[in-house]
Amino acid sequence: MFIQTEATPNPAVLKFLPGRELMASGTREFHDEGEAADSPLAEALFELGGIKRVFFGQEFLTVTKAEDRDWVHLKAPILAAIMDHFTDGRPLLRGAAVSEDEEVYEGDTAQVVAEIKDLLDSRIRPAVAQDGGDILFARFEPATGVVWLHMRGACAGCPSSAATLKAGVENMLKHYVPEVTRVEQAL
Repeated sequence: MFIQTEATPNPAVLKFLPGRELMASGTREFHDEGEAADSPLAEALFELGGIKRVFFGQEFLTVTKAEDRDWVHLKAPILAAIMDHFTDGRPLLRGAAVSEDEEVYEGDTAQVVAEIKDLLDSRIRPAVAQDGGDILFARFEPATGVVWLHMRGACAGCPSSAATLKAGVENMLKHYVPEVTRVEQAL
């Protein structure tokens, strides 16, 4: 098994490409060992120490290191943990995936939200995934035109994420969906 690694715009995050599908759909993020109990792979990565976040995309995973750790010491053990996981044939997740409750929109607002989500899925998320991250719709405020988005994976905490959000995502959404006036990062 050959696992490729790629740098991301966030120096604290490395992207790992195991050459196989991880998630059939969606993404999953783990912020600590407690959350990692849902995934044998995430659990193994946190056990290495010095890991702050693990993110699973469809064909990649990203690992965020602690500020006091260096990739020189973490990269090889992370690669070994990923390889061991897949060669042992363990599942990526234990049990059913957790779904987040989503607000229901009606009428014209529902149409606007559908357009926003379509743009995110078709144009924005694939581009962000190339850098090892993801952007998810959080909510839309029809009275103000503000769209709230979750930044995940390499995008979370990335020094360039604010510029990506404003210059890229906000401009595109405002261009195609005139009801959008601003884009903000949801926490």
